[in-house]
Amino acid sequence: MSKPIAIDLFCGLGGFTEGLLAEGYNPIGFDIEAHDYGDGKRYHAQLVIQDVLTIHGRQFKDAALIVASPPCQFFSYCAMPWSRAKKLAAEVRASKERTDKELALFRACFRIQREAIEAAGHFIPMVVENVRGAQPWVGRARWNYGSFYLWGDVPALMPITMPRDARKRQVQRLCDATKVPSENGRRTDVGSGARFTSRDCGVERDGIKQGGDWFNQSQPSISRLTGYKSNARKAASATIAKIPLPLARWIAKVYYPKAVAV
Repeated sequence: MSKPIAIDLFCGLGGFTEGLLAEGYNPIGFDIEAHDYGDGKRYHAQLVIQDVLTIHGRQFKDAALIVASPPCQFFSYCAMPWSRAKKLAAEVRASKERTDKELALFRACFRIQREAIEAAGHFIPMVVENVRGAQPWVGRARWNYGSFYLWGDVPALMPITMPRDARKRQVQRLCDATKVPSENGRRTDVGSGARFTSRDCGVERDGIKQGGDWFNQSQPSISRLTGYKSNARKAASATIAKIPLPLARWIAKVYYPKAVAV
């Protein structure tokens, strides 16, 4: 029995693909570059290097599901409280003719779905993931799984993220384990100058340092140790952006075809 085909646009390290593989799909990833950072940190399925803007949906007429995670840097930046970010957001809103690449990439997902449906002659579901800050630009998301916001054909019943109280208890345990002062799920240690921290309190995840203070010599962050073009920084960003496995598996499971042709 053949496996249903799933298309993963802007696949990155393959967060969506991991769920697709676990549920029995044959996933094909599309990205503008191969995210291979060594130590197993790479895309683990068939990968096509192609700009999504050049894709025509008829390529995916045999797909059972399309998922996509277009770049979020523009949306995240415009949501920041910095004066330059606010100025950029205001300029984009005021310019009716301006089309930012990130907006074009987001819209391309739905164009590709429409073209795929027309070529297939039947409906092909698609789920698009991005950040909360994308909502002022592309419309309100249909669901969110923590910081992962979803548009498109989002299933009615979705897995629920960890309740806030449980997250606080988890942070407290992490802080206790790393001997970082905390209270009620937040750090209380005093640092000098600006600090770049995460809820992980500077612990490592998959061998990549996820938190830590910018000026803390004993607990430096990945941002302080590496340049913005370094593989370590790119690997850290790609890891943080990966779709959580429970979310990816649930979407894959919901849309798995009831009958797949031999």
